[in-house]
Amino acid sequence: MMTMELTEIIPGENGFGEIRLLSDGKKAGKMEISREPHLLTVYHTEVDDQYAGKGFGKILLKALVDLARKEGLKIKPLCPYVHLQFKRHEADYQDIWYKQKED
Repeated sequence: MMTMELTEIIPGENGFGEIRLLSDGKKAGKMEISREPHLLTVYHTEVDDQYAGKGFGKILLKALVDLARKEGLKIKPLCPYVHLQFKRHEADYQDIWYKQKED
């Protein structure tokens, strides 16, 4: 049986970092993000091929959304996957979606 563990945000330099998803101790996916006051920007979501189709992208998205809500942040979805999910389920994310004019 596969076990999943979501790690905390891994901080990088200048506000950049990632949210990592581990499965059986191996990195299964990540979300590249940056943080500014009141704003999380998500640039890229990636799930390793061996974990494709198992809902890992949604697990990463939930972690991002939970973090934003917990800390009172908005999310700027530059990542195509996250942007698509926000558009498909707009009512679920309207409280945290930082919308630009083209959204």
